[in-house]
Amino acid sequence: MTTANLEILAYEESPLGMICLRRRELLAAPGTIITEITLDHTLLMSSHHTDSERALSARALERHDGSELRVLIGGLGLGYTADEILSSPRVASVEVVELLPQVIGWMRDGLVPKSEALNRDARLRVVEADIFALLAAAPERQFDLILIDVDHSPEEPLGAHSADFYTEAGLRLAWHHLAPGGVLAVWSYAESSPFVAALRSVFGRVDVEVVTFENHVVEETETNWLFLVRA
Repeated sequence: MTTANLEILAYEESPLGMICLRRRELLAAPGTIITEITLDHTLLMSSHHTDSERALSARALERHDGSELRVLIGGLGLGYTADEILSSPRVASVEVVELLPQVIGWMRDGLVPKSEALNRDARLRVVEADIFALLAAAPERQFDLILIDVDHSPEEPLGAHSADFYTEAGLRLAWHHLAPGGVLAVWSYAESSPFVAALRSVFGRVDVEVVTFENHVVEETETNWLFLVRA
């Protein structure tokens, strides 16, 4: 469906609700075309602001001085976290675990902004699975970097299946998926003192970074949060 400044690329039922991929002209900046994902008609992510998604990858990389890095990403989204991590020559392989097959299909069909780059990068593997179930299970292999960008925040998950991950018990299970010296980085749109306390109990030191940017879609300053720890 296409209107004067809005094109619906996909509109499908998913395990989390009605998910929509749309492309539109930004009214605040005529001529600027952005791609967005909504869930049950609520904006989930936008290609117009990707600062914090890219920072999630960049900050994790800064905390690991190794090479031939093996990376696990929870959540594909519009592909900016994966695209940023793949820009590093120190990264040998990236596995993205995405719950929704629709989101994987959009990338493979070339519907999201980073489709072309992601589809041609031989280091990337995208699988349909639950990242939180994977991290709660015994590890088949370990990763140098684990990046989680799935829920709105630890206190506002998209589904009940992820709640245990943000607890001390869940984080102890996730620890086993990290190689020695590995980095776990988690994205959130809000601060979370209980999550910081759980991280500190398991990993000791916790780095909390704030990413602030001007959100021209809603004309206000927006703040996202990154939580980073090392095994």
